[in-house]
Amino acid sequence: MIQLTKAGLAGAGNLIQLAHQFEHSHAFCLPHLLHPELIERVSARLENCEWITREDGTIAKEAAPSDFAPANLLNFVVNTSEFLDLVRQVTGCHSIRWFAGRIYRMTPGADHFDSWHADVGSTTRDRLVGMSINLSTHPYEGGTFRLREEASGEILCELSNTGPGDAILFRISSSLKHMVTSLVGTESKTAFAGWFRSGNSDFYSMLKLASRELAALRSPAEKLSGIGREPLPSNRDGLSGRKNLISSGFL
Repeated sequence: MIQLTKAGLAGAGNLIQLAHQFEHSHAFCLPHLLHPELIERVSARLENCEWITREDGTIAKEAAPSDFAPANLLNFVVNTSEFLDLVRQVTGCHSIRWFAGRIYRMTPGADHFDSWHADVGSTTRDRLVGMSINLSTHPYEGGTFRLREEASGEILCELSNTGPGDAILFRISSSLKHMVTSLVGTESKTAFAGWFRSGNSDFYSMLKLASRELAALRSPAEKLSGIGREPLPSNRDGLSGRKNLISSGFL
């Protein structure tokens, strides 16, 4: 079993079989990818924060946590070089440089939805592979991932990741679209989702750049007093500062 832990990547799996599945179905599952200790840490923090409705036009409506620290922790965990190498090997997307993700929640009866979309456009061509990791503490009903071929409308796969820490990885392409079915029952679905991306920078270079940009915005008085140093603001991809994680007790 392949698993991400606090110490890094652990375990092993049949990478040849996963690569074959990705080549033919453009998606595969990694059961229990996230270690239970990490899920417990993240879940405890998420249950004590406010959830804010976030809409993306006709594509999606979901809830987002006001606390960025859990997503920050998971972004650091996923961006370990060993796991990035594994994803490159399985998917054949050798230009992957980093992963950027955020946490969201879909709740039955809250009009939350995730409709057919491609996750790629003129300004997002660096997205190569998507990933969604289940953070839900209780089993939920519905919330099935579907992937289809855009030209024919053929459903290529339907995958569920209802187990704690279960992950789905899928190809991002203008010729493919994906969606998540509606939730039923009473339990919410909470997930960490985002994209493996190409580009000239890696995850840590992006953090350094954000840190420099934040420092440039601080006034001379703040620089002398130390005001405004923590935490770094989170951007659309859930990136924030390492100091935020340390001060929050995550690292």
